[in-house]
Amino acid sequence: MSEKIVVPVLGESITEATVAKWLKNAGDTVEADEPIVELETDKVNLEVPSPITGVLTEINSKDGSVVEVGALLGSVSDNGSSGSVKKEEIKKIEPTSKENNVIKLDTPKKSQKFLRKNQRKKVKKKNH
Repeated sequence: MSEKIVVPVLGESITEATVAKWLKNAGDTVEADEPIVELETDKVNLEVPSPITGVLTEINSKDGSVVEVGALLGSVSDNGSSGSVKKEEIKKIEPTSKENNVIKLDTPKKSQKFLRKNQRKKVKKKNH
């Protein structure tokens, strides 16, 4: 599973920040809440922490780039993959027993007679 690293809300009047420097490189192991990138604004400098323990798999914004609040900085994967699922991990699960799931409903004979009488009455009404 991969978690996105996004630019957090920095304050009411702050809408963008500059990526000062990445503290980790792509492929590095990171712990949850460990600072991985520094952002600078006119009013505040802050470190953005890793959302999960894993591997920094992707860096989308390089040092010196200007990013808006909510922009994707990169991603961290909990197993080190970049989100692609290996074919051998996907297995088709077959049912262990084959059953016929058809339920046969038998109506009592009285009900059948009643239905036939009502059907005849409807046919007679339509013919008149």
